[in-house]
Amino acid sequence: MVEKALRRLGELAAVDEIQLEIALYGGTAMMLAYNRRVTTRDVDAVVIPSKAAERYIRQIAQELSLHEKWLNDDVRVYLGVRGQTRPLEKFSDNPGLRINVATAGYLLAMKALACRDALPGYEGDLGDLEWLIRKMNIQSVEEIQEHIDKYYEDDAIALDKVKILRQIIEKVHQGGKGE
Repeated sequence: MVEKALRRLGELAAVDEIQLEIALYGGTAMMLAYNRRVTTRDVDAVVIPSKAAERYIRQIAQELSLHEKWLNDDVRVYLGVRGQTRPLEKFSDNPGLRINVATAGYLLAMKALACRDALPGYEGDLGDLEWLIRKMNIQSVEEIQEHIDKYYEDDAIALDKVKILRQIIEKVHQGGKGE
């Protein structure tokens, strides 16, 4: 459904001869760029120009029976000062829309700082962190902090999250290189 909604967003923008630029984060980035997830609650994204996209987003919500905030730009609050994205090639044929996705290192930094537990109806960050740590062959919490330092000035992993991250790293390296 997410791909369909994003493609429809590009179609609507192209009709009005508008070029939207979207940067994807969170579960959507994990799903579309890294094939990590099957679903996500909403699309954490920044859309430029945002005012032009608002009407299309509402229209798509009605057309596809999605929540009106299916494309959620609240992620802006959590972006690092030096965030890093790359083009998402699977949408390169979609006129009206250019999509970029957070790099694995940037997602690791974002998710390590949040390190949210799963809740009913919400997967949390721990599964994504395990996957990223495996993919990037992270060996220590210090390596994770190095990624955080690249994107977030003066941010550090909270002490209560260090233990969780160490457990994930240990699990990844004891469990082999599956997935």
